[in-house]
Amino acid sequence: MPGRIMIVDDAAFMRMMLKDILTKNGYEVVAEASNGKEAILKYEEVKPDLVTMDITMPEMDGITAVKEIKKRDPNARIIMCSAMGQQAMVVDAIQAGARDFIVKPFKPERVIEAVKKVLGN
Repeated sequence: MPGRIMIVDDAAFMRMMLKDILTKNGYEVVAEASNGKEAILKYEEVKPDLVTMDITMPEMDGITAVKEIKKRDPNARIIMCSAMGQQAMVVDAIQAGARDFIVKPFKPERVIEAVKKVLGN
């Protein structure tokens, strides 16, 4: 069963790459955000089934945004996206409530594997 997904990343081309991978696999991208603050507002608005969240962003980083979203919706399903070498931050993200993480540059099969696992389909 396809899910409604929100993509959060400050780099437009990263959002585009993820959107491409997800839509080609039957998922619907319902919103995009370029920082944590925007992500929280959009999450409230569209209530996606899943969020892909970048860690390093301006205004509010992904870990802070995960904590805020989880406060508002304890059932929120979030997958963190990190660049190589951010392992310590990934641990923080999982402790903050993220369900999984994917590493940039994205490998389509790994993205879909993580999405299926987190959505349970």
